[in-house]
Amino acid sequence: MSLEESNSLLEDNNASCCFEHPERSSHHSDKVKKNLITRLNRVEGQIRGIKGMIEKDVYCDDIITQLAATQSALNSVAKLLLEGHMKSCVLERIQQGDTEVIDEVLVTIQKLMKK
Repeated sequence: MSLEESNSLLEDNNASCCFEHPERSSHHSDKVKKNLITRLNRVEGQIRGIKGMIEKDVYCDDIITQLAATQSALNSVAKLLLEGHMKSCVLERIQQGDTEVIDEVLVTIQKLMKK
């Protein structure tokens, strides 16, 4: 996916989460949902491929390479979600005076950075 396509999806994602919904659900556009699901389906396929590699006793380094690619794909999904969240939910909540959202985002970022 090109940078232009990613930016276009992020613009569509700007209304992804709505603060006025206390159940804290997200509201992604159909375009964003389709992109995220496509990416996650690809990751799911990579995982199945890795399992097959292990079953076939493929050389460990080759499996590790595939694991790294899968992790990178998951990180891309997380980045898209985080950026949309920051540009919509977090911004909205800060504009409404709810600065506690900053602590929430920091915890989320810490979770993403754990490896």
